[in-house]
Amino acid sequence: MEADMGQDYRLRKATMADRAALRALIERSSRGLGRDDYTAEQIEGALASAFGVDTSLIQDGTYYVVETPSGEIVGCGGWGRRRTLFGNDDRGERDDSWLDPRHEAAKIRAFFIDPAHARRGLGRRLLDESEREARAAGFTSFELMATLPGQRLYEQCGYVAGTPVEHPLEDGQQITFIPMTKRAPI
Repeated sequence: MEADMGQDYRLRKATMADRAALRALIERSSRGLGRDDYTAEQIEGALASAFGVDTSLIQDGTYYVVETPSGEIVGCGGWGRRRTLFGNDDRGERDDSWLDPRHEAAKIRAFFIDPAHARRGLGRRLLDESEREARAAGFTSFELMATLPGQRLYEQCGYVAGTPVEHPLEDGQQITFIPMTKRAPI
């Protein structure tokens, strides 16, 4: 799967070789786009425990990257068919068991955009691809745990916000996330 997103960007499935570039992108995105909604301490705490690369998504073929013509990765995001809703490989409370698409929601996961490439439709394109692929796998609904800056995109795309949650971070901080859901269009 590889899609041309116009003259400046290309969408493709992530590979294990992308891990270092993904880590760097996640740090740039979190620090740059999160600073209006979170403190620097919350962002650093989330980078240590809540944000990061989840290789199960890459191995499952459900994680995508957006590249510039020079091959720089400037966006990432995907969907999961496993129960884990968010977090990286180091998150202790992971549940990698499979979801039943007839009764459970696909997990929309780990969207990050380079601040220098924000507001160009990259997140929306990643979300469209994730939803399309999840529907093709039989899922009829989606759920996610949004960051405060991400909530705006998801609301524009039809997601409904639940009650905000305070997620504890390893350094004693807490960070606000918003659970969100959406039914797939019929």
